[in-house]
Amino acid sequence: MAAKWGIKKNDLVMVIAGRDKGKTGKVLRVLPENGRATVERLNIVKRHSKPRGAASPGGIVEKEAPMDISNLMFFCERCNAPVRVGYKMAADKSKTRVCRSCHESLGNE
Repeated sequence: MAAKWGIKKNDLVMVIAGRDKGKTGKVLRVLPENGRATVERLNIVKRHSKPRGAASPGGIVEKEAPMDISNLMFFCERCNAPVRVGYKMAADKSKTRVCRSCHESLGNE
């Protein structure tokens, strides 16, 4: 069973460790079975591709690689800082994510 992380697709996150430390970006994909996430314009790697006809010529392609989710923290725009994610039960028994610092409800539910 994969671990439960507070980060979801389309969240704004900040990298807290590694080559891109201090940079922020939007989560494109979360891979919970591997504990990794792909962040827009971060952890760029070069891959060599073979030509596949006239439609896709070969060459060196730069793309985002998944990074370990433990190196990411949710970025609260209200606090303007990386924060931990908490959960709060609403009156209608629905669970919502909240910022542990400012206690503001987080979007992207």
